[in-house]
Amino acid sequence: MNLAVLIPICIVYIGIMSALAYYGYKKTTSEADYLVGGRNIHPAVMALSYGATFISTSAIIGFGGAAGVFGMGLLWLAFLNIVLGIFVAFAIFGTKIRRLSLELDASTFPSLLGKRYKSNFITVFAGAMIFVLMPAYTSIVLIGGARFLEESLAMNFNIALLILASIIALYVISGGIKAVMYTDAFGAVIMLIGMALFLFVTYQAVGGFMEGHRGLAAMKEMVPQPLVDGGHLGWTSMPAFGSPLWWTMVSTIIMGVGVGVLAQPQLAMRCMTVKDDRALYRSVLVGGVFILFMTGAAFAIGPLSNLYFFNTTGEIALTVAGGNTDLIIPKLINDIMPNWFIYLFTLTLLSATISTVSSLIHVQATAFGQDILKTLGIKKMFGKKMNFSRVGVILGMIAAVILAYILPAGVIATATAFWFGICGAAFLPALIGAFYWKGATRAGATYSIITGFTVSILGFLFLHVKEASALGISKALFGQETLLEFPWTHIDPLFYALPLSTLVFITVSLMGVKERHEGQYEQTQKQAQ
Repeated sequence: MNLAVLIPICIVYIGIMSALAYYGYKKTTSEADYLVGGRNIHPAVMALSYGATFISTSAIIGFGGAAGVFGMGLLWLAFLNIVLGIFVAFAIFGTKIRRLSLELDASTFPSLLGKRYKSNFITVFAGAMIFVLMPAYTSIVLIGGARFLEESLAMNFNIALLILASIIALYVISGGIKAVMYTDAFGAVIMLIGMALFLFVTYQAVGGFMEGHRGLAAMKEMVPQPLVDGGHLGWTSMPAFGSPLWWTMVSTIIMGVGVGVLAQPQLAMRCMTVKDDRALYRSVLVGGVFILFMTGAAFAIGPLSNLYFFNTTGEIALTVAGGNTDLIIPKLINDIMPNWFIYLFTLTLLSATISTVSSLIHVQATAFGQDILKTLGIKKMFGKKMNFSRVGVILGMIAAVILAYILPAGVIATATAFWFGICGAAFLPALIGAFYWKGATRAGATYSIITGFTVSILGFLFLHVKEASALGISKALFGQETLLEFPWTHIDPLFYALPLSTLVFITVSLMGVKERHEGQYEQTQKQAQ
């Protein structure tokens, strides 16, 4: 890397980002501006910001690397990301979120649920979930960006991590959601250009589209034996139905992220920032094209890296990366791309990291300041001079940096699915009920959220082998890594936590409706007497 070229490019990039952040700061004159952008953000800016927040380094580095192991079956996740994550999230859920948030004067995801069900407990519990658990997701996005800088620029991982964290914290504190969304939109354009070029050069390096897929299919015998034993049938095929790899790919990676996206607080808040439904409909095309290029490219490049490395080194991608899936994409970039592209991709990964982490930190900060402290009445004790949302930025970033040092290698894709799955199981039934069911009750929503959250956590602690074995709680308490045998060891908790939370939501709500009707009937009878 020629630092004499890279440093001026980065200075220009940071200068543009800083100017956009300053513009957002100047436009932020009220609490509504800081939280939801004054509800007048341009639809294209919203769509690009949504996409840049959704597609972080976890998608490019983490899931791209995971695709290098699992194969092109992960393209089903790209399909779900477009259908559920864009079309349903904007045109169906997004319009409901926007209208309901305006009607209830709600400016955060937890307050939307809390005000709909008239429950401070839901607001505080959802806010606490976000503030306590989201740093784990935030940290792996930071890890992805720092790992790329470490590999491509020969930079110390710790220094890269601290630089990224400092830049992000600075402009989230100052400009709120407007600064976040303006810089997100700029970063999204860079990400789109970078990934489109990366995909084109990768196919060129393996002989073109048809030749690349034929060559990759012919490498079936190169799949390592442990993966074959787990059900791997080659990088152009889905794993064997019902095998450990099939359950991991389908239940955790594809469904966990593909369904969980509908209940992501940082993404739902984007729908609160536009002025009308038409803006959300206009956002679908921009968002869909962006997600197609970002996820589709990453999930195709990952498997093709095996063919490239085999042709050049005689080894598959996982071996070249030393067993760390998070290093597959950075190593491919270093090998396959000219220096000028590495400069561009450095900005692409910086944009992906900064856009997602800034959004996550903003949500954590508002959860801390608005949903927890304000709802509990603690904020009033200090008056308006103390901005607890900005304090939340600092606390959230510190937690994310600490976890980035603690979490093991190759954890990006798994940690992403962990957070998306918990949100889906806990929030999705109550969210859908808030839109479509007038009979949904406060008790139903409360018990549903608690059930989804609790069952998900218990599943990760005692059933899902990857987390259960790493944490060791089941082993310490019961003398075995998991309480049940396969396939439960590889089924993501979302698969049973979401149906249970849905059942609880419907059952408890119906019981409440029945009790209310019986009470009204008894009161009517007494009045008649």
